[in-house]
Amino acid sequence: MWREFNRGGSGGFRRGRRVLTDYQLTQKVIGCAMKVHSALGPGLLESAYRECLYFELCGAGLFVEKEKPMPLVYSNVKLECGYRVDLMVERRLILEIKSVEAINDIHLAQVLTYLKLANLQLALLMNFNVLHLRNGIKRIVNHYNDSASSAKTSAPSAVNLR
Repeated sequence: MWREFNRGGSGGFRRGRRVLTDYQLTQKVIGCAMKVHSALGPGLLESAYRECLYFELCGAGLFVEKEKPMPLVYSNVKLECGYRVDLMVERRLILEIKSVEAINDIHLAQVLTYLKLANLQLALLMNFNVLHLRNGIKRIVNHYNDSASSAKTSAPSAVNLR
């Protein structure tokens, strides 16, 4: 028996809960993604993985926005150009879901652009079309400055392989 899930734009937000560090948040998200990939395997459309991951993240108690519009600001004018982030978690982590043969430079550039437009620092690019999901995850950072982290980087932007 199945139950219908609330398809609203957000879910799982509870006031007064503990704020996760970036490391804890990404670990929780990756755990949910691995659960989805273990259940579905490779070969489905991106939209199927996005919906299932959204369901898992909300079930894990995270605030998630699905297909969040990302406006472009040009000459002090906010333009709606059709950019949409697949999933934004806790208003600070962008998840870009792919189901492709291989991640290319254009996918990395797309995610870095989303980070800049949103003025955020951290994203995960996830390719579900792989045998083992750990080989399909890339961590992308933009001007990252985590003073609480023990491993600091001075690079203005970087792509870290997971």
